[in-house]
Amino acid sequence: MNPLDLASKIQALLFAEGDSLAIKKIAQLLESELPAVEAALMELSERLKGGPLALILTDKEAALAVSSDAKDTVSSARAKLEEREIGDAGLEVLTILLYEGPSTRADIDYIRGVNSSSTLRTLLLRGLVERSGNPEDGREYIYRPTVELLAHLGSPSQKDLPEYDTIARELSAFKASNDVFKENNNGTGEGI
Repeated sequence: MNPLDLASKIQALLFAEGDSLAIKKIAQLLESELPAVEAALMELSERLKGGPLALILTDKEAALAVSSDAKDTVSSARAKLEEREIGDAGLEVLTILLYEGPSTRADIDYIRGVNSSSTLRTLLLRGLVERSGNPEDGREYIYRPTVELLAHLGSPSQKDLPEYDTIARELSAFKASNDVFKENNNGTGEGI
């Protein structure tokens, strides 16, 4: 594969991941030899110089980050986002994560009935939610409340939250009743 094409594919992978990726993993995902990936990473690093993004490279991992030239712009925008209240949508997502437990975005969207992407992004920026890879499906993330959120709420654990058993049980019943509905309609969720 052409180093320029490989560099573009690596950039797309790193952007989609939103976090660092092992260089060996990049080679595996792109079905390329390690030396070709390393050369493409150098090409990508050169290509990004002077722009808003930078390639962060260690001996084992690569990641995209905001360049030093653009960090003030991003910091200013982030500060404005953090000044806003999290609103009802943020409270809904936090409630789901606190009472349902670690959830995928699809699970959160399903319970709320709307897309939660921007709300999750705001909660991640504020340090109220953290995400990690889903061990059952590498294409999605698992979101969970942070220790800082529980500390802010004054709760040593999620099970100590007010009416935890009642709300957790109601969330489970809601999901179970809607799962039965979907199964009866061949997974389409459409009525007869």
